[in-house]
Amino acid sequence: MSGQVDREMKYPYTLTAKLRQFPYKYHFNNLWMFRYYLYAVGVSTPLFLYFHRLANSPANVAKYEEFKRKEAAEHAAHAEHLK
Repeated sequence: MSGQVDREMKYPYTLTAKLRQFPYKYHFNNLWMFRYYLYAVGVSTPLFLYFHRLANSPANVAKYEEFKRKEAAEHAAHAEHLK
């Protein structure tokens, strides 16, 4: 006897078992929100990756560090002025 035995679980105890038994096809075909959510994730992921790369580029990180250094110097000067 080769192959896998197809049997139903009495109760899906683990998260993996629950994910495996979830009726994905039914939800995709009958619920517009489920379908549009998947489309939105697919469209927005490249956009978020693009913004992430721009925000964490070496030039932008250096610019941000310079801004924070100037801000700290101004804060220190203001603190000295208040003494």
